[in-house]
Amino acid sequence: MERIFIQTFGCTHNQADSELMMGLLVQAGYEEAFSAQEADLVIINSCTVKNGAEAKMFTAMNAAATQLKKPTIITGCVPQGQPSLLTEVLKNTSIVGVTQYDKIAYAVEKTLQGETIHLLQRNPEESPLNKPKVRRNPIVEIVPINSGCLGSCTYCKTLHSRGRLRSYPKEDIIRQIKRAVEEGVKEVWLTSEDTGAWGKDIGLRLPDLLQEVIRVSGDFKVRLGMGNPNHILGFLDELVSIMKHQKMFKFLHLPAQSGNNRILQLMKREYTAEEYKTIATRFRQEIPAITIATDIIVGFPTETDEEFQDSLRLIHDTRPSVLNISRFWDRPGTAAAMMPQLDPTLVKERSKCVTELFNSIARQQNNGWIKWEGNIIIDERGKNGSFVGRNDAYKPIIVHGDYHIGDTISVKVQETTTYDLRAIEALCPEININARCRKPII
Repeated sequence: MERIFIQTFGCTHNQADSELMMGLLVQAGYEEAFSAQEADLVIINSCTVKNGAEAKMFTAMNAAATQLKKPTIITGCVPQGQPSLLTEVLKNTSIVGVTQYDKIAYAVEKTLQGETIHLLQRNPEESPLNKPKVRRNPIVEIVPINSGCLGSCTYCKTLHSRGRLRSYPKEDIIRQIKRAVEEGVKEVWLTSEDTGAWGKDIGLRLPDLLQEVIRVSGDFKVRLGMGNPNHILGFLDELVSIMKHQKMFKFLHLPAQSGNNRILQLMKREYTAEEYKTIATRFRQEIPAITIATDIIVGFPTETDEEFQDSLRLIHDTRPSVLNISRFWDRPGTAAAMMPQLDPTLVKERSKCVTELFNSIARQQNNGWIKWEGNIIIDERGKNGSFVGRNDAYKPIIVHGDYHIGDTISVKVQETTTYDLRAIEALCPEININARCRKPII
C-alpha cells in the first residue's frame, strides 16, 4: 500500500483541501504518511499570498523531488494562479489545480507510474462538503463555506487562484457540521477567502447561515474565519448579537490592511479606516473580552510617512489582540506590482515599528487576563510536553499536565507572554468537567 504525505502551506481553506485530498486518497486505498521521508509520494499544497509562501513551496518541492527522489505533485493556489510559471519550471512534476481535487487519486496513481499529470482546467467547482476527509486535528472540523471572493484587491492573487465567489449551500454546511459533532468534534472552524461574502451569490447573508449553525445540537464551539469589513458593515447588528451566543468563540478576524483611506483606495478595499474603527469599536463595546485579529500591509506602493502613521494610529486605537504584519510583496500579475515600489529598507523599518507597537499592546491586553478562571478546550499539543487550550475568547492558554486532546478543564491564569496565557488547573472546581481533580502544576 503506497503511502502519501501532504505538506500544506497557507490558510485554513488550504488545510481543509488537504484533509479532503487525504480522505479521497485513503478511500482509494492509499495510506497517509506523516513525513516526506517515509512517503512513496509527496503532495505539496501551495499558497500564493506572498513571495515567501511560494519560496517555501519550491524549497519543499526540491527537498522531496531532488534530495529524497520522491514523486511529487504540486496542488493549490500557485499552480492555479500561475499555471505558466509551473508548467515551464516543473515540466516533469505533476500539477493539480484547486477545482480538480476530485481527481487527486488518479493523479497520484499516474504519477507513481512515472507519468506527469497536469490538471488545471477550471471546472465548475464541485462542493467539497460531506466527502471523505482525514482530520489533522481530531477535535477540529474545518468547514469551507465558500470559495473565491467578490473583491478586486490590487495586491492579491487569490482571485486568480480561487476565482469569483461561489457559496456552498447552507444545507450542505449544516449537514457536515452535524456529522462532525456526532463524531466528537469540539471546534468548528468556518473558513473561506472571505466569510463575510457568503451567500451574496445565492440570495442569502452570513447571519442566515450562522443562525442555523448555532442551532445544531451538541457540545462544540464555532470559530468564524476572516470577513472583510465592507461586508460586515451590512449586518453588523446581527453579527454582534450572534457572536454573543455561547456556541460562538468571541473571536473576530477583521483585516484592516491600512489605516489610511488613500492607500485603502489604491488597494481597492471598499471601506474606509473610519468604517473599520466603527466595527471594531462596536464589538469591543458589546463584547469587551473579544479577541480581534487583524492584518496590516506595511510599505504599500507610494505610502508616505504620514500615511504609515495613520496605520499606527488605527492599531493604537483599535488595539487588536492578534496582528498579522505583512511587508508588501509585489505579486506578479497584480496591479500593485506595476506601481512605484518603496525602498525595502524603509519597509523593513516600518514593519519593525508596527511590531514594537503591537507587542506593547498585546502584553497589556494579556496582562488583563491574569487571575482569570474558567474553562478551556485542550485542542493541541504544545512545546516541552505542554498542551494548548482555548477559552471563549479563543485565547491560547498553555498548561502542563496529563491531558488529552478534547479535554475540557477549569484553569486559572497565572502569567502571560506577548502571545499567550499560562495557567494551572483550578484546584477541585465545584463541577469538574472531566470527572477528575488534579493538583496544580507549577
